[in-house]
Amino acid sequence: MAEANGKPAEEKHAEGDQAHNKETTRQGPAQQGPETHATQHQAPAKQQMDEKQVRNWAMLCHLLGLAGLVVPLGNVIGPLIIWLIKKEEDPFIDYNGKESLNFQISISIYMIAAGFLTMILIGIVLFPAVGIFGIVVVIIASLKANKGEKYRYPLCIRFIR
Repeated sequence: MAEANGKPAEEKHAEGDQAHNKETTRQGPAQQGPETHATQHQAPAKQQMDEKQVRNWAMLCHLLGLAGLVVPLGNVIGPLIIWLIKKEEDPFIDYNGKESLNFQISISIYMIAAGFLTMILIGIVLFPAVGIFGIVVVIIASLKANKGEKYRYPLCIRFIR
């Protein structure tokens, strides 16, 4: 092994570790101060983030109503899953989940009725009108939920209270 200053390399490495440990020990209490201070400043940010997450989950309850455009009954299944999983975590998510689910069930009933009414030609106008109405109102409800505001859907039958 190579020796420098009359000491083997292993001894120099051990001395370096000891010196590092002494520095760490000396700096230990000084480092705790800023960490505690930083943790105190992070706590409000965490609360704001939680509020944002709650609003995002509430918004997702509404936006998943648009899943019915891609997946049959996705407009009911999407909000139902989110509501069942997250309803206990926050009353705002619970409210928006119920509201979205009630509206999606109602709009499904209206679309079925419009489908039957196509036999007497009224449904030809009613079917696209109900569809467009459903999309527009879901987007409005999503934006309101993202702002943290409660929104009640118009023409909604309240199945779940």
